[in-house]
Amino acid sequence: MLRHVGMSALLVSVLAACGQGNGQGGAPNAKAGAPAMPPAQVGVVTVALQSVPVITELPGRLEAVRTAQVRARVAGILQKREFKEGSDVKAGQSLFQIDPATYKAALDSAQATQAKAEANLAQASALVERYQPLQAAKAISPQEFLNAQVAQRQAQADVAAAKAAVQTARINLGYASVVAPISGRIGRALVTEGALVGQGEATQLAVIQQINPLYVNFTQSATDVLKLKKAMESGALKKAGKHAAAVRVVLDDGTEYPQEGKLLFSDLSVDPTSGQVSLRAELPNPDGLLLPGMYVRVRLEQAEVDDGMLLPQQAVTRSSQGDMVMVVDPEGHVSPRPVKLGGARGNQWVVLGGLKAGEQVMVDGFQKMMNPKAPVKAVPWTPPVTSSPEPASAPASAASR
Repeated sequence: MLRHVGMSALLVSVLAACGQGNGQGGAPNAKAGAPAMPPAQVGVVTVALQSVPVITELPGRLEAVRTAQVRARVAGILQKREFKEGSDVKAGQSLFQIDPATYKAALDSAQATQAKAEANLAQASALVERYQPLQAAKAISPQEFLNAQVAQRQAQADVAAAKAAVQTARINLGYASVVAPISGRIGRALVTEGALVGQGEATQLAVIQQINPLYVNFTQSATDVLKLKKAMESGALKKAGKHAAAVRVVLDDGTEYPQEGKLLFSDLSVDPTSGQVSLRAELPNPDGLLLPGMYVRVRLEQAEVDDGMLLPQQAVTRSSQGDMVMVVDPEGHVSPRPVKLGGARGNQWVVLGGLKAGEQVMVDGFQKMMNPKAPVKAVPWTPPVTSSPEPASAPASAASR
C-alpha cells in the first residue's frame, strides 16, 4: 500500500513538472489553476446626512363632513321617489312626494278662515270710524264706543290667528314634497311608493352624506406624544416645517392617496379608557374615490431630524429581530448592520441611527452573492426609470432576495 502511495505522489510531481515546463502552447500553468471568478457587482448608495421629517403612521377612519337623515315631517302615503339611488343631489332638490291632498284642503280652509276674519275686521273697523264723531258729540254712550273698539281689537286678533293658521297649513303642504336638506351623495331609499310615512314618528326615508371633503379621524398614544415633546425639548428633534399640518393617507391596498389632507385639530385631553389623543384631518375627495367608514393609514409629519438619512425601501430588511442593512466597506466586504427607522417618506425609509455619512449601503445585487464572505464590487445604484414614488411598504426579507 505504501508503494501505491509513493507512486501516486511521484505521478503528481511529474505532472506538475510537465505543466511547469510547458510554458508555450501547452496546458495552462497548474500553479495558476482555473481562472478566478470576478467579484460580484452590487448596487450601493452612499449615506448622506440631511434634514428629514419624522413621519408617524397611525390607523384612521374616514367620516363624512355632513350626514343628514331625510325624514317625513308630515304623515301620508308616499306617492313617488324623484331621485336616483347613489347619485349626487343638491340642497333643496325634491326627493320624495307625499300625497298632498289633505294638506292642500287644510290650506284652503285656513285661507277661507282668514278671509272671514278679515271681513269681520273690516266691519268692526267701520263701526269704530262711524262711532268716532258720535262719541265726540256725545250722541252715543261711552260704553257703546268702548264695545266697538273691543270688537275691532278682537277682529284684528282673529285675522292674526288666521294668518298663522294659513302659514302653518302652507308649511305642512310644503313638507309633502320632501327635499334634500344638504348637498351630497344620497344612498338607497329606505321606503317605497305606497308606504304610509310620518304616522306617529318622522319616518326615515334616506341618508345624504357630504363626502367632498372627508374627515379622517385617528388617534395617537399619549405616551408617543409625550416622547415626541421630550425629544424636541432636548434638541434631538425639532418642530416640523411648513408641512407640519400635512396629512397623507394610505389605502388598504398599500397605495397612497394622491390628495394631501390637512390637520384640523387634536384634543387637549386624553381618553382615560384607551390612553389615546384624538386627532382629525380634512381630506379632499373630488372624485368620490373614498367613502365614509373606510379604514386607512394616516401619515403625519410631526417633527424633523437634522442628521437623518434616506434609504430605498429594498435596502432595508425588516424582521422580528429588527431592521437591518448590508454595508459594503472600502475593501468590498459586506457586513450586516442594525439601523433605527423613523418612518417612511415616499418609497424611502427614514433612518435615524446606525449608519455614518459616507458609508455604502447595498441596495441591489443580493442574488449575486453566492458566498457571503466573498468581496464584492460596489457600483452606484440607479433607480429604475419606470419606478414611481409609491408609498412605503415593508421590504422583502433577505431570504426572498
